[in-house]
Order: sequence, then C-alpha cells, then structure tokens
Amino acid sequence: MIADTTPVSAPVHWVAIDIARRYNAVLVETAAGLRHRFKMTNTAQDFDRLIAFLVALGGKINVALEPTGDYHRALAHRLLRAGFHVSSVSSVAQSRFREAMFNSWDKNDPKDAAVILEMLKQGRVQIYVDPLIAGHHDLQELSKTYYQVSRARTKVQHAIINHHLPLYFPEMHRYWAASRNEWWIRFMIEFPTPAHVRQLSCEAFCTAAWELVGRKVNKAAKLAEIWELAAQSAALPHAPDSLAVETFRVTLRHYQSLTKLRAELEARAEAALGENADYAMLKSIPGIGPINALTIMAEAGDMRRFGHHRQFLKYCGLDLAKHQSGAFRGRERLSKRGNARLRMTFWLAGAVAIRTRENSFRDKYDRYVSANPVDADLKRKALTAVAAKMARVTYSLLKKNQPYRQFFEQSLPGGSIPLIRAVGAPT
Repeated sequence: MIADTTPVSAPVHWVAIDIARRYNAVLVETAAGLRHRFKMTNTAQDFDRLIAFLVALGGKINVALEPTGDYHRALAHRLLRAGFHVSSVSSVAQSRFREAMFNSWDKNDPKDAAVILEMLKQGRVQIYVDPLIAGHHDLQELSKTYYQVSRARTKVQHAIINHHLPLYFPEMHRYWAASRNEWWIRFMIEFPTPAHVRQLSCEAFCTAAWELVGRKVNKAAKLAEIWELAAQSAALPHAPDSLAVETFRVTLRHYQSLTKLRAELEARAEAALGENADYAMLKSIPGIGPINALTIMAEAGDMRRFGHHRQFLKYCGLDLAKHQSGAFRGRERLSKRGNARLRMTFWLAGAVAIRTRENSFRDKYDRYVSANPVDADLKRKALTAVAAKMARVTYSLLKKNQPYRQFFEQSLPGGSIPLIRAVGAPT
C-alpha cells in the first residue's frame, strides 16, 4: 500500500461509488466544486482508468462506497493499494439519509451516488478495512466455507429426519442424536429400511451390524430391540433394491461427506491458528470453541484497532439504539447495523456458555431471568445481554493480552453503586 504523503494543506477531492454487479455509478466532486459523473464496469481496465483519473486530480482523494455483497471488494482493494482513503457506508443509514435528502424513497444509481457523496462529506461513514491487506482474508474464507458447509449439512439433516425417516424407517428416530450420529448414519446406509433388517435372522443381523454401532452401551440389547421394531414398523413397504431406497442412501452418504468435510475444515483451522496467542485467549472464554474463535478472528480482524469496547460493540451491531421523544421513552433495541456473522457468533457462544458449568455468563443470565424464568421474551433479552457481555470481555482480553479469568457480578447491599464511590473515598 502506498503511504499517504499528501500535504495537510492539499486540496481534497470526494469520490462516491454506488456498487453493482456489472456497473458502478461514480460521482466525483473536486476541491473546486466541479462534479464528474460516469459509469464504470467491474473490470481491471476500468479500475485502472478510474485510478489514473483520480491521480491526475492531485491532492487528497477520499472515496466512499456501499458494500454490496462482495462486488466492492476488488475495487476497494485497488483503491487502497493506490493510496486513497476508502470508507464504507451502511445501507440502512444510506436509505434513511436518502429519504431525508430527497424527501422520497425513490431510488436509482445516480441518486445513491449523490447520497453517498453527501454522507462522505459530512463524515457519516466508517473506515473500510480490507481483509486481504489486514491479513485475515484466509481466515475469513475458511470461516465462511465452514459456515456454508454447516448450513448445507443442517439442511440435509432436516431432510433425513423430517422427510426420509418417516417414509423408510420411522422407528430409528429414537436412536438419533444430533451430536453423536456417526454410528447412526453408518447403520442407516447399510440398513435403510425394516426389510433390510428382517431379511436376516436376529443373530445374523446383530453380527452384521455389530461394528457399525461402535462402542455403544448395551449394544446387543439395542440391536435386538431394533430387529424387533423392524417387524412392526410403520414404514412404507419399500423393496430393498428400489430406486427410492437408493436415493435415501445417496442423501445419507451426502450427509456423511459433509460431516467429514466439516471435520477437515475444523482441523485446518486448528492447524492454522494452533500457535496463535489470540486464538488461545478466545478459546479460554466459556462458550467460545475453536470455530467460534475462528469466526471472531476472521470477522473482527485486529480488535486492538478499536479505541473502546463501545466501538467494538457498534461494529458487531450489539450496541443499543434508543427511541425517545419528549416524555416518551421507547424500548431500547439492538442497532443490528454491524457485522451480522460476528453478532450471531457471540449469540451462539452465549447460548453455549449459559448451558455449561458455572461461569460469569451463566450467572448473569440466571440473575436476569430470575424474576420470571419461563418468560420467553425475558430469556431472549437475557441472552442478548450475555452476547454483548461476551463481546466486551473478548475485546478486553485481547486488548490486555490476558486469558479469561473467572469472575462474577454481585449486587451490592443497599444500593447499586460501590461504597467507595458513594462515600468518595480515594481509590
């Protein structure tokens, strides 16, 4: 990246880019107030033409764009490498600014570019961080691939449980366990229907299925039970060699392959980050396992760039938005304007933490819901508070370079502030 050697007194030029898949709308306002409006394609040739045009202007170049999918990534990377200052605008903030600016919801590319330009000039933008330049692009791609594989695996799992199983072998649902299903999948591939089970004697079936089940407690009794259930199954009468049964096996093998691929990605993450100090500190936090730690590092990058935990919470979209007018005070809600995958990761980690052994996150959750433990809305709010706390703790640990240490928030007798603050004693 070219260092910014532009004098402080140099003229400032503003560039707004509305990103799309094929064409980008560009609006340039020079320091002299002249405006240039044109379209460009997402090609290397047009990238070079735009950079040459901006360099020829001289002075300082401030660029703002709205991230759209990943279509902005290549152009933003080129602009940063050219030494320009690149910012991004929130799509939500842009839509509201457009309504205020034009008194209309009407939307088109030139109008959006004009909105982005005004937001840039007023400082209503965020610094754009390029993952490739920042050094966490590889982690981000690994994390996203793992997420895609996990989603595909969950979709296939739902198909097996909710579609195939009621048709082919509904009684096997009682042996399904989402976290321990390797033996179940192996068994179902070999014995997808009751007919496959009952075509063997009980003794022959137990022998054939013995290695498939693995080290299951009371294995002989379980296999004998399955053999008996197969005789009274409510499944449709599929022929063992039917095309329908083969398609069921295809789905089972697909699930098996996705499970294997997911495990391989987990191993790659561990190999890539096993010696990383930040990775170890993240895993020390209750609820944050290897994949959650990977996602946090991939999506947040270097958290130390944030000056305060509130900045990081805003980046995650875990900051609170207030609605107040006169005497009216509305409910506080999450802004949800930050990184959605990062916010979801802290939410999932919090959900794990409140179900594990005693820790500060579980303690906070229990105290929050103690007034009404069955209130679903209260439990949702409590989990949100836990997710926000986990984000704060994560930021603090990495900022201070120290692993997680157990602590608990305690209420103070007779008031909500420490005595040392109440009496003004020296600290």
